[in-house]
Amino acid sequence: MKVSLIIITYNWPTALARVLESVAAQTRLPDEVLIADDGSGPETAAVIAKAREHFPVLLKHIWQEDLGFRAARARNRGIAASKGDYIVLLDGDMLIHPDYIADHLMLAKQGYFLQGGRLKANYAESQRLLAGGKPVYAPWVKANFHEFDGTKRLYAFRAPLLARWKARSRSGGRVMSCNMSFWREDLLRVNGFDERMEGYGAEDRELVVRLENAGLRRRALKWCALAMHLEHSSRAQDDVNNPSLPNNQLLQESIEKHRVRCELGIDRHLAEFAGC
Repeated sequence: MKVSLIIITYNWPTALARVLESVAAQTRLPDEVLIADDGSGPETAAVIAKAREHFPVLLKHIWQEDLGFRAARARNRGIAASKGDYIVLLDGDMLIHPDYIADHLMLAKQGYFLQGGRLKANYAESQRLLAGGKPVYAPWVKANFHEFDGTKRLYAFRAPLLARWKARSRSGGRVMSCNMSFWREDLLRVNGFDERMEGYGAEDRELVVRLENAGLRRRALKWCALAMHLEHSSRAQDDVNNPSLPNNQLLQESIEKHRVRCELGIDRHLAEFAGC
């Protein structure tokens, strides 16, 4: 099957260059890479153009105007422009293990979507990686294991047999769109991310609600599909779970109404990319 890797980015060209280097070194290359750009400046375009000169697969730059945090729309445009049967989502601040794509495909199965995590490199390690250092995927890596949204030390190495065993668990792990994968037809069925959700947070959890309402199940990626997150300042609210936040209200609405398909989603962009 054909695999499309969609990388979201916003104005961090140095990190994106390192991410693309890690993608080019995959043991199983994706069939195409799409940069879902949420309004970055010309420095990011220059990084992509330079990488494209020697990149091993098709590299597309899907840019949208900078009108604030619109990750849902940026990812939808990337999905609409993709040609793969299978979609892998990645954030543009995460370097990936050489077997990252292979691991997603190892556990891909009809009726399921996959949820991975991220090793959160500390500041010193992030600076080493940005300077060209090689990621360390091991329990002794210099990472912030204490943070609630990072991969635990227990899972900080690759072990395919353990990964297959863990994927049978009923728990799909913490929802984070920085490392997920889906059958493209499943994303089209629910119409992708809800573009009413602007600003930081909840657009990935809301998508998962609708996918599960559609009968799909979530499998956890542990001991595989490893990715190293580079430390940076966050645009997250102090309390991302505050029920008064607009995105959390939309999330709750989808839960209560058992919603499967959103109205403002991928289908708004399909015609634009139909001939690409």
